[in-house]
Amino acid sequence: MANKKLTDVAALAGVSPTTVSRVINNYGYLSQKTIDKVHKAMEELNYQPNSLARSLQGKKSQFIGIIFPSVKNPFFGELTEKIEKELFKKGYKTILCNCEKIPEKEIEYIKMLNANQVDGIITSSHNLDIEEYKKVIAPIVSFDRNYGANIPIISSDNFAGGEIATRTLVHLGSKRIGIITGSNDTDSPTNLRLKGYLSVIKEFDMEPYVYEFKDSSNQIMKEIEIERILKFEKIDAVFCTDDLTAISVIKIARKLNYNIPNDLKIIGYDGTELIQKLYPELSTIVQPLDDIATLLVEILLNEINDENTFEENQYILPVKLFQSETI
Repeated sequence: MANKKLTDVAALAGVSPTTVSRVINNYGYLSQKTIDKVHKAMEELNYQPNSLARSLQGKKSQFIGIIFPSVKNPFFGELTEKIEKELFKKGYKTILCNCEKIPEKEIEYIKMLNANQVDGIITSSHNLDIEEYKKVIAPIVSFDRNYGANIPIISSDNFAGGEIATRTLVHLGSKRIGIITGSNDTDSPTNLRLKGYLSVIKEFDMEPYVYEFKDSSNQIMKEIEIERILKFEKIDAVFCTDDLTAISVIKIARKLNYNIPNDLKIIGYDGTELIQKLYPELSTIVQPLDDIATLLVEILLNEINDENTFEENQYILPVKLFQSETI
């Protein structure tokens, strides 16, 4: 379907193109009735006002949108930096959209990226039911999330990561191994890590101890619950599906005078450079951030240039254990 033009909006709304332009740019006096007619016509035609396109005249924008849930998380912060560096080397600039898991915010970002005709989008959104993604013309590549059959997915081996962490704790003699995890939606990364944990627990005929934090934004309540778990659940090891949670466990365990690793063994997940620098004692499952960033960029540019050099639609990269003082 051909892209709709400003003149199409004007015809449908029964006003002049100049009036449509004034509505878009919020310039001059217009009646509310006229403004509403123009907005209704824009919505019906799925018209996105695009000042950038007028100067491009069919050329590529050399802009890539990145939609991530929160760059204050060290993992997404470092992944964003690595993606930006890879894209810059290829002649592209990035537009970062930090959606904070808020659907309304993400919808506005998608509309903005679509309106400015970015050449492609890299996303790891946690809001999977947003219809606006279906209206995006540019190629999309996903990290860790399934948006549909035609959107390539790059991820690390989350299931294997859960297995490696749990099997390591079993082999070190732990008998009551808990897992502290986030919201486990179907096929989410943390759910796959949980499944890896459960597969090993079942293999060794052990009791699972699963502690799920659906809302991890309230750090105070999270730490209160972690303290309760350590005091009363009597686990001797814990696998955390992210490093920040593992750090909270270390802090609370020390407050309770636990000897780590004799009283409690701890393994985290992600292994970012920042966390390994600040908490070198933390044993963790390391995701291959450099490889993830490189592959995300390579596959997206392949899609943009319609080169069809990648035959697969899902790419799972291996993880590894960084063994340190907490196990």
